[in-house]
Amino acid sequence: METIAMTTEILNDLVQINNDRIVGYERAIKELKDEDADLKILFADMIRESHRYKMALATELSVLGADVESDTTTSGKIYRAWMDVKAAFTGHDRKSILASCEFGEDAAQKAYETAINEEDLPSHIMTMISEQKQSLRLSHDQIKALRNQQID
Repeated sequence: METIAMTTEILNDLVQINNDRIVGYERAIKELKDEDADLKILFADMIRESHRYKMALATELSVLGADVESDTTTSGKIYRAWMDVKAAFTGHDRKSILASCEFGEDAAQKAYETAINEEDLPSHIMTMISEQKQSLRLSHDQIKALRNQQID
């Protein structure tokens, strides 16, 4: 695949996973109870994180002369798990919401790992993607630790 077309596709897939992440955490906030204010704040921070990453990815797409995806991954090819998260809040307790969010964070990690495994990405884009993945890993680990603290 032509390098610019491949880079555009990868960047747009990552924009979409961040769109999914934003929508997933917005949904999670709505499902939380009033006493879960700590999680609402955390999830709002994660929404802002994905907005920042999406903007950085969009900037690179603009440099390439490509359009930026505004959709979620329902039509994308990388990991549609955040869509499942948005639909999967079977329980409205902290543990089930955190478990669903952790599943979505796993999907984001897989999407970024897939992108990093592409060999023909420009080095500055590879660096940006690697840094985003590393930061998202911290978010994942924070969600996982909170889930593990919950009592059944």
